[in-house]
Amino acid sequence: MNRRVVITGVGLVSPLGIGVNETWQALCAGKSGVGDITRFDSTKFQTQIAAEVKNFSAQDFLPRKEAKRTERFIAYAIAAARMATEDSGLVIDSSNSDRVGVITGCGLGGLGILESTCNTLNNKGPRRVSPFFIPMMIGNMAPGMISIHFGAKGPNASLATACAAGAHAVGDSFKIISNGMADAMITGGVEAVVNPTCIAGFNSMKALSTRNGEPEKASRPFERDRDGFVVGEGSGMLIVEALDHALERGAKIYAEITGYGMSGDGYHMTAPPPDGNGAIRCMLAALKDAGLEPNFIDYINAHGTSTPLNDLSETMAIKQVFNDHAYKLAISSTKSMTGHLLGGAGGIETVFTALSIHDQLLPPTINYEHSDEACDLDYVPNVKRKAKVKHAMTNSFGFGGTNASLILSKYSN
Repeated sequence: MNRRVVITGVGLVSPLGIGVNETWQALCAGKSGVGDITRFDSTKFQTQIAAEVKNFSAQDFLPRKEAKRTERFIAYAIAAARMATEDSGLVIDSSNSDRVGVITGCGLGGLGILESTCNTLNNKGPRRVSPFFIPMMIGNMAPGMISIHFGAKGPNASLATACAAGAHAVGDSFKIISNGMADAMITGGVEAVVNPTCIAGFNSMKALSTRNGEPEKASRPFERDRDGFVVGEGSGMLIVEALDHALERGAKIYAEITGYGMSGDGYHMTAPPPDGNGAIRCMLAALKDAGLEPNFIDYINAHGTSTPLNDLSETMAIKQVFNDHAYKLAISSTKSMTGHLLGGAGGIETVFTALSIHDQLLPPTINYEHSDEACDLDYVPNVKRKAKVKHAMTNSFGFGGTNASLILSKYSN
């Protein structure tokens, strides 16, 4: 089978707001979600800033008792999935539950509960370890709990492909529906690891920005003075379904998923190859899958982490794939506002890409103050832009050299 697949619902829990409208409006207005860390005392850390989710209450989406024992990343995922499901109007019941599945991506899962439980074990002994520790920690509990809450009994999986996990989840869901294994999928990414272990680990790698005095200006993808990424948290979830299934129930359509590419760098644990070879092959694979020539792409939601190596490598890869058309493309990194959601990035950025197509509006790359001679493309600097977007690409690249590219297109009969 080769069924067409469309996006019919979206949900967001982000550093810019709770809900799609609040987040999208803030994103297009160029607002930053980065601020001082409040989750723990960061005074001894090199990096004291993050893009935290504000004003989130799990009890708004879960029963009070359950909310108390639900780890933050699972609560984010359930909340975003509820928004996406309600937005789509998809009803899951006994007539279709085995044809609706859940696949999500998450890089680090319940790192926070692991950290606190190790402290409990060391300080108070094994008898004080919570019986909910394991279920609260494991990454696959996000799709598992979504399945339980919504009764989705089709294909169910959790991907842990680092910062490409959310995009891989959407891409795999696309193929599952296209191949006839399900009619609809709840999919996307989630992450919630603003905690001491995470920040200390990335600091040791020299990966994070240390622009502590100006948090809102710390994430500056493709800009000359970028000095590292900012850890973000949240979840982006989507309802993707077969076109015939969506049309039959009269669903609104944000965009069509037309291409999916994957690749491995085979190069280094954490650094991209200098020539961008893995990203090149990934983008080309997505274009081939979509049956599109490079010059058909109007917009790229870039991986754009704000690290010196990644932004340069991705820019070089885009030039190799698109040749002269690279200079006609609009490219933006929404991580300039949300920070880097790690395993959740691909989910939230696929939502942003779908909204860009639906609204024909490109969010900016903020904090673009000084151009970098080596990063010389159109990064939609600082201000949103109205544009005709028929085909768009979103990139996600992860540690271990794992890559994902998705192509979304404006739906037409």
